[in-house]
Formats: sequence, C-alpha cells, structure tokens
Amino acid sequence: MSPTLVFVLLSASALITSFISGILGMAGGMILMGVLLAVESVPTAMLLHGTTQLASNGWRAWLWRSHIDRRVFAGYALGSLVILGVYTLIQFIVSKPVAYLILGLTPFIATALPESWHLNVERRGHPFVCGAICTALQLASGVSGPILDSFFVRAKMSRQQVVATKASTQSFGHLLKIIYFGAIVPASADIDPWLMGVMIALAFVGTTLSKSVLEKMTDADFRKWTRWTVWSIGVFYLASAGWMFWRA
Repeated sequence: MSPTLVFVLLSASALITSFISGILGMAGGMILMGVLLAVESVPTAMLLHGTTQLASNGWRAWLWRSHIDRRVFAGYALGSLVILGVYTLIQFIVSKPVAYLILGLTPFIATALPESWHLNVERRGHPFVCGAICTALQLASGVSGPILDSFFVRAKMSRQQVVATKASTQSFGHLLKIIYFGAIVPASADIDPWLMGVMIALAFVGTTLSKSVLEKMTDADFRKWTRWTVWSIGVFYLASAGWMFWRA
C-alpha cells in the first residue's frame, strides 16, 4: 500500500472511529486499532492509536466534564499505574496475530464474566480492579473497551455520565500507552508527525460531531447499539486472527 493511501486511510479512520466512540463511548477505538495493525508495526500502531484516542477521549471527557465521576477516575488511575509498573519490569509486546486474538476475545470475555461478581465501578475497590485489568489489556492489544463497559453495566449512571467517566479513564490509559511504547520499551516506532497531527485533529472533529447524536439517543438504544457493535467487531477480529495463525 502506498504511503499516500495509508495516510488517507488512517486519517479517515481517525475521523470515523472518533465519531463512533463519541456516540457509544467505545467501539471506535477497537476499529481504529485493527486498521492500524493492518498497515503498521505493533509499536507504531500502539503509539498512533494512543495519541489519536487520547485526543478523542480527552476532548470527549472535556465536553462532558461536569458528568465525570471523579472517585471512579481516581481508583482507575491507581490500578493503571500499578500495571504500568509491572509491564515496565517485563518489557512486554505481543505479535500482530496475538493482538488481533485479544481484540476479538475481549468482548466475549466481558460477556462471559460471572454475574455473581457483580462488577460495578460504583462499588468500593472496583475502580482499582477495572483500571488494572483494562490497562493490562490496553498495553497488550491497544484497547479494553468491552471489559471497561462490563464495569459500567450495573452502574446507576446516565448515558452522559457513562460516556464522560469512561472517556476520562480511557484518556489516562492511552496516556500510559504512549509513555510505555514511546519511552519505556526498547522498540522502534516510525511515526509520521504530519499523519499524527492530522489524525489528532480529525479525532477532535469526529468527537465534536458526535455530541448532538448522543444527546438524541435514549439510554436503552445507547446500551443496545454498544453491545451489538462490539460483538460484531469481535467476531471479525477473531476471524482475522485465525487467518493469520493459519497462514503462519
């Protein structure tokens, strides 16, 4: 694929996926990670994904900042920092097929979690556990949305509170991902600064455009569309991982 085509593909992906994430609070990041892995190395894909999603989630968190649950964010951040310390010690990077496998499995693992666990970010200690699990997944496959969502399903929050609080936690996770792949692991990431700048700018645009759509949705439609979108993406990535392993 020519550099120009890659530039156009990734720029368009940044716009579209930030729009999707702005509406559903997730899913867009999963799609963007898959596109990046298809055309870039794992470290480069992680860095581009981290910077673009930090812009998208950070802007979304700012737009809905009055709805953020700060207690949940603090617990999540603490759990995330613990996992960053562990990854720093082991210097862990997965291969592309494994990254696709984790991307594909994550939605179904989230669905299969026992009801008896009663995951809920509003419960004491759960934000810390959520931050630890989600950051471990983000540093391995780039995303953690479906697992993060499982901690919010039982929360008595409005769709605005869900989107805002998830955006703040995801922003922190993507910041740690940038730090990990940009400064900690000894792996080379070839980043085009122009591409990164355009993707960040379009992430702001997509997130801003999504705000009016989210305001018109009902809470029921919000949860339904989130679930079916993520499951569909998971099936596609599992098929992609199977194809890559078969070819290898």
